Amino acid sequence: MTKVGIILGSTRPGRNGEAVAKWVYDIASRRSDAEFELIDLLDYKLPHLDEAIPPSMGQYANEHTKQWSAKIAEFDAYIFVTPEYNHSTSGALKNAIDFLYTEWNNKAAGFVSYGSAGGTRAVEHLRLIAGELQIADVRAQVALSLFTDFENFSVFKPGQQHEATLNTVLDQTVTWGKALATVRNKA
Repeated sequence: MTKVGIILGSTRPGRNGEAVAKWVYDIASRRSDAEFELIDLLDYKLPHLDEAIPPSMGQYANEHTKQWSAKIAEFDAYIFVTPEYNHSTSGALKNAIDFLYTEWNNKAAGFVSYGSAGGTRAVEHLRLIAGELQIADVRAQVALSLFTDFENFSVFKPGQQHEATLNTVLDQTVTWGKALATVRNKA
């Protein structure tokens, strides 16, 4: 069975991302074409990148890196739930991504973003990062506006249209995750 990790990319106190990630997980969990798991960066307590050897070497010295590596390696695909901070993704998510290399290779990713402009600029940056890590990013994206999908900019109330878009993201991500398994199995 294809495994998809839903990565909550914000660690900020009072973060909106927790409600968004739970919404993604709740909708994804109704599906039977893959297994889904919510991964909260807060659970991993990753410091600012502290490995001396580049991640592409796979020679991790720190226990927190080894635990993060083992978790990310379990999945065939990912849904990144990202805020937009200053026209980009969160520093916490970028840092977590940068800890690893091979664990991301030949896997698929979809994106659910939120912010004043729907988080679209954060996803633009994540797509560039994904390419460098050999992650195939899917075209569909859920972009949630702080103005229309959150009451008082903090209570998550997504528009009904977003569920259909999320299912398209999930369809594409699961399909690509399955397809890329054949590439990983050849290695």
